Amino acid sequence: MSDEIKRTGRKLIYKGAILSVYKDYIEFPNGGTAEWDFIQHDGAAAVVPVMEDGRILMVQQYRNALDRKTLEIPAGKLDTPDESGLECSRRELEEETGYRSEKLEWLLTLRTTVAFCNEKIEIYVAKDLIPASQKLDEGEYVEVKAYTIDELKEMIFTGKIEDSKTIAALLAYESKYLK
Repeated sequence: MSDEIKRTGRKLIYKGAILSVYKDYIEFPNGGTAEWDFIQHDGAAAVVPVMEDGRILMVQQYRNALDRKTLEIPAGKLDTPDESGLECSRRELEEETGYRSEKLEWLLTLRTTVAFCNEKIEIYVAKDLIPASQKLDEGEYVEVKAYTIDELKEMIFTGKIEDSKTIAALLAYESKYLK
């Protein structure tokens, strides 16, 4: 009997614009089997845009899954599975905030929901922001506002910010750059 868990099959259930849903068939070392849901995602990138005065640019946008607006760091999915997180975060910074930066530094990698999805988000910090112009996708409406890290932490700890990538990125940024 092998000591490893094996996937013995995978069946595509649904293919959408940003994800694919599969039914995986699993075999355990003790001979037991299971069916697990798996969501395949090509990945995303996000950025913590830090202004010269230390405030952080945030985007507020409607999220259909929650049926309300959320406050988040700028982010977006990779255009192709092989696009780098750095290029994606550079693009999303300008598209969503109207700023660009030549100084982006990797902050962390986040796996959003490891129990059933392989989504990976590479998060960067952008400094020395240069005004450009917002280039929103069709059907996208984003409001941009700057906040201090203390204002953002207050919103995290009072439940006003719930987005996991945003929470992880802001707290990691504070720990790495401000402590």
